[in-house]
Amino acid sequence: MYPSRILRAAQGEKPNITGFDVRKYYKATQVPRYDPWERAEAWRYTGQFSRWNRFKGSLPGFGIASVAFGAYCLYEYLFITDDHHGHAKEHGEGHH
Repeated sequence: MYPSRILRAAQGEKPNITGFDVRKYYKATQVPRYDPWERAEAWRYTGQFSRWNRFKGSLPGFGIASVAFGAYCLYEYLFITDDHHGHAKEHGEGHH
């Protein structure tokens, strides 16, 4: 460590010529210890207005529909066969 830095540290911090204190600014931007509006705003995040309750009913029936669609896709894959696929020579050009 340089001796000049040790001497500067012993004298304390150099005052800012603009009057702007970075430490005070950082302290002001943090979440306050006590919010005077905390009680007035509490209803927005509790009870029927909680995040879960607000979005719970946004897609009614989506769960049932996705399970039914998955079951149909599985049924189609396992049990339904496509007899018309790949038999172009047997049918001729007029049949589709």
